[in-house]
This record gives sequence, C-alpha cells and structure tokens, in this order.
Amino acid sequence: MTRTTTHHDDPPEMICDTSAAIDIATAAGELLLRYREALNSADVDPVEFRKGADRSSQEFIARELSNRFRGDAVLSEEAPDSTERLGASRVWIIDPLDGTREFGEAGRSDWAVHVALIENGSLTAGAVALPGLGITHSSKDPIPQFGVVPSSPRVVVSRTRRPEPVMALAHALDAELIEMGSAGAKAMAVVRGDADIYAHAGGQYEWDSAAPVAVAQAAGLHVSRIDGSALHYNQENPWLPDLLICRAEIAATTLEVLNR
Repeated sequence: MTRTTTHHDDPPEMICDTSAAIDIATAAGELLLRYREALNSADVDPVEFRKGADRSSQEFIARELSNRFRGDAVLSEEAPDSTERLGASRVWIIDPLDGTREFGEAGRSDWAVHVALIENGSLTAGAVALPGLGITHSSKDPIPQFGVVPSSPRVVVSRTRRPEPVMALAHALDAELIEMGSAGAKAMAVVRGDADIYAHAGGQYEWDSAAPVAVAQAAGLHVSRIDGSALHYNQENPWLPDLLICRAEIAATTLEVLNR
C-alpha cells in the first residue's frame, strides 16, 4: 500500500505524529486485507465476519498507539470510552474499520481505516487508509492541484441513506450523484478530485470524520458543519450530526443551499 510523505520543514513532533498515523492506518489496512482474503470465502456468518475484522483492527491500532505514545488518550468506535480523555492534551481518534458493510462485500474498495490526532482541541495529524485501492491519504500529502469545478458538481452519497437536505442540495445544483460507502472513502474522493462535495446530514460520530477532516482541510478544502459552523472534536458526547467537505470555491453556494 502506498505511504504518503511528509514535509521536512514541519516541526519534528508533527512529522512523527503524522508518520505514525500513516504507518498505523496503512498497516491496519493491510491486516484487514489479509483477514478478508482468509475468511471471505469461508463459511462464516457475515455479521461475525465483520465484527471479527473490526476487533482485529482495533486491537492492532490500540497496541501500536500504546507502544508509540504511551501517555496519549484514545477515542475509538470499537473500545469503551473514558472521560479521562476530556482532560488529555493529546487524544487519538480512530475508526478501525469505516464501512464494514462494504468491507464484507467481495470486490468493494470503498471502506477505510481512520487515525487522527487531536492536540489541545485541534486536529494536528490524520491518515485515511483505503486498503482496497492501495492508498493512504494523510494531512501531509502535497496540496492537490484541482481542476475547474464542473457545471454539474459531483456529490458523493450513500448507497442506502439519502437525507433530504443532501438530496435537495443535489437537485438545486443539478449535481451528478456518485454512490459510495464509507465516510472516509467519500471524503477522500473529494480530496483526490474525483468528487466535489460530500455533505452528510444523517448523523455520525467523531471517529467517522476526524481523520477525513484532517486530510481534507490540509488539502485546502472547506470543512464545517452543514450550517457553516466549526467542527469540534474530543467532546464529552462524540456524536457529530452533520458534516460538509467540499471544494472551497463552491462552499458559499453549497452552504447557502443547505441552509435555505
């Protein structure tokens, strides 16, 4: 799997954190690929298959973070939460397997592994591994060179859930809809320039978006709640109802339509 590089003029501690996020997300993705190859053809209950994959990735990431950053707190979808993280200066927010449904479907690549770091309330490092594509995006990728936004913007949407605000946005912009699975895969489609807008209004948790947002904002994209307010992480309640990641030049129009 491709590992991204860091900029050498950044502070050494930031390079270390980002490199760790990249390495851990990438290695967890490779572990999941091996797990998928070994069990996907076996006679295994699909629900137990996905749970086992989540658990294996969680255990690997937790072990790596503990070994590398012993004093840091962790917020994860697959581990019990602790209020101790609220007073910690450094908190890793992880999703060991984003898009379990897609992971369980042979041949699908729209699933991800998220690893992000919050320092004193700010996102400072993030990596999103897309193991099915052999790519890991990070907050230290070179800033992409985007082309002109098409007259019909490309909006990534869920295969199964279509919140009314998102569909109203797509209708107002005469958008092209691109169906995709996990939040990380959707966000990285915008980062790569394969889509222009990812708007989510169906409810998420911090681990669904922390790493994708870290990568997206480093790429120069607009990131916010769908009302335009800032995204806050390491909150007592990790529920984060909505999200907007889009090309900066169409952010004002997108927000205006979403808030009519």
